[in-house]
Amino acid sequence: MNSKAMTSWSGGKDSCLALWRAQKMGINITHLLTALDESGLKTRSHGVSKALILTQGQALGMNNEFISASWQDYEQGFISKLRQLHAEGITQAIFGDIDLIPHREWEEKVCASASITALLPLWNESRLSLVNEFLEAGFKARVTCVDGRFLDESFVGLEFDAQFIASLPESVDACGENGEFHTFVYDGPNFSQPVRWRSLGKQIYVSPPEYGQLSYYFDLLDIA
Repeated sequence: MNSKAMTSWSGGKDSCLALWRAQKMGINITHLLTALDESGLKTRSHGVSKALILTQGQALGMNNEFISASWQDYEQGFISKLRQLHAEGITQAIFGDIDLIPHREWEEKVCASASITALLPLWNESRLSLVNEFLEAGFKARVTCVDGRFLDESFVGLEFDAQFIASLPESVDACGENGEFHTFVYDGPNFSQPVRWRSLGKQIYVSPPEYGQLSYYFDLLDIA
């Protein structure tokens, strides 16, 4: 396959494993597309700095693309960027979702708006088997965010490894597919070198009333 493609990129384990699988399929992935918050300084869901995402892209040999948007204008910003990338020759987009149908439907919808085909290499596979594949391949990741409804602050800032998985409550998914936690990948088989990072400290964020006033705990990461 000689497709020219991009990956929807959070910097976390699922998007990284999806990229790795797609690369092994022979897909020519050239760009990573990351959504930043309104400040344009850190990723919207994971709280990782833009500078660190750029360093990650360099280690992976990829071109980084970004959108900066609120949740309200996120979709339009994403579509606009997809159309720009399509004009540059991108015909496929890789996503790391596993089995959440509303996520897949949204991805297929926005890609269709830009005449791009959505590909989901991890779709409908066992979550625990995906975690094992990720770790056995040699990827290394740190837990950068947890949702306080599922996990307390002690889980954020930990290494994403077998010990972390074993420590999760039974009700929490091993992949965090329901948003229980997020990760940042700093090394792996498709990295030319490890990404050096440092923690700026932990921070709590409470979402606005319209989003339920939920508590999230972040380990803010930046370049070392």
